[in-house]
Amino acid sequence: MIAGVSHLEWPVYYLILVNFIAFAAFGIDKSLAENGQWRVSESALLGWALIGGTPGAYAGRQLFRHKTRKEPFSSELHTIAFLQVAAILVLWFIGIDAILERFAS
Repeated sequence: MIAGVSHLEWPVYYLILVNFIAFAAFGIDKSLAENGQWRVSESALLGWALIGGTPGAYAGRQLFRHKTRKEPFSSELHTIAFLQVAAILVLWFIGIDAILERFAS
């Protein structure tokens, strides 16, 4: 345990942070686009989704109505989401408890 935070809490804090950043990135990019300024790259937006910020990316995309029909961006975001769900299901079925116990020791 580091600074009163258990090792199982770190992934939760990580996901909260990365989803907040992904969400904010969509809002910032929309604002920059509306003002004709230098933009957040699509690869950066997709990168935040890829490292765990997919829910935040979808929420920002919906709330800010940003990049909702842009291709291939939309397809790439959907692919990232699909692969993440597939990975979660694989981990679930092979036993996430066994994996977490290994890291807990």
